[in-house]
This record gives sequence, structure tokens and C-alpha cells, in this order.
Amino acid sequence: MTGQAGRDARARLLVGGRDVSDVLLADTYWRRLRGMLGRRTLPPALLLHPGGSVHGMGMTRSLDVAVLVPRDRPDRGRVPVDAPMRVAKLAVLRPFALVTGVRGACATLEAPVGGFAGWGLSVGDEVQVVRAAAGGTAQL
Repeated sequence: MTGQAGRDARARLLVGGRDVSDVLLADTYWRRLRGMLGRRTLPPALLLHPGGSVHGMGMTRSLDVAVLVPRDRPDRGRVPVDAPMRVAKLAVLRPFALVTGVRGACATLEAPVGGFAGWGLSVGDEVQVVRAAAGGTAQL
């Protein structure tokens, strides 16, 4: 793989306006293809954008999954990765299982099991990604 395939794009994750976690952005084909697969240590969060459903093929651990829809434009197509989104569905993805999307889904957020509980994430919450600046740290 070449280009951005081998580098992870990093950002900060806001839930209800609170800064809760680092998040890796899977915002290219190659990053979405890799997802959480083959990682010895799981990142605290991974945002698959665009993406409305996820599978656990090849996974050895369960994950918390949130299916996200645009906050301001439901059912209107693709939105920027840093646009405010709303949690439409929460599930636990087990190895070799599938979490289906919802109508209008624009992204999927994954975290190790228990991560969402630690953030207090629930259906209806607003989620937003703040991209890292050129120096590697997110600008809040």
C-alpha cells in the first residue's frame, strides 16, 4: 500500500461538546479497509467515514459501535468528517458478526468494549471530530 494507507490520521473526539478521546480517522478507502483489523493494541476510537455498517470478519475482540447520522442534514448524503453528527444506533460488534446501519448513516464510530460507557455515550448524543493541526495535535 502506498500514500496514506500506512499513516493514521489523528483527531480528537467530542461528545456533547466534551473532549473525550483521541480518535483515528478512517477517511480513505485503505484506512476503512484496515479499520481495527490486525492491530495489536486497539486505538481508543476509530471513525469510519463514510460508512454506515461494519463487520467483524477477522476480528478477535468485540467492539462498541455507534452508527452516526448528520446532525443538521439527515438523509441528505455525505457530510464532512468534522461536521456535527448524532448517534442513531449503539451496538456491540462481536467477532465475525455484522452491525447494520440506519437510513441516512454517514459514519461509524468504533471503540474497545466499555469505551462508550466511559464517555457516557448514548443514542441521540452529538458527536464531533476535531482534526489534528499540522503539528499533530488537535485544535480545540
